[in-house]
Amino acid sequence: MNKLLVSVTASLALLAAAPAVAQQQNQDGEPVATESDGYANPEAAGTQKTNYSDAELRQFVEAQSGLMEVREEYIEKIESADSQEQAKQLQMEANDHMVEIIRDAGMDIPTYNAIATAYNSEPKVRNRVDALM
Repeated sequence: MNKLLVSVTASLALLAAAPAVAQQQNQDGEPVATESDGYANPEAAGTQKTNYSDAELRQFVEAQSGLMEVREEYIEKIESADSQEQAKQLQMEANDHMVEIIRDAGMDIPTYNAIATAYNSEPKVRNRVDALM
């Protein structure tokens, strides 16, 4: 039971993190790591691209709205999972939904992750995104 609690807690942390970390998949459907992981790196402040178009930032805001809904839905499901395996499966489903939402917003995963990283480390980008929300 303790392992399940740790797994559920880790899953919740991943789902609750804003913005979401999405994975790309190769042609075989296997996850592929991306350079930008969506987490803030304070030491990198001033090094991120900041000249995103308004259209790109609107797509980011649209995707972010949908991702928050997925997080809320799956946090409850993961909390009530009966096993570590079920919690892991739910986490994978949530990730798949998040990738779909990002793509439906007209973005690719690397661009979404790059804007998410810039949002967390670049005040200029954060202010522009916040103005669109």
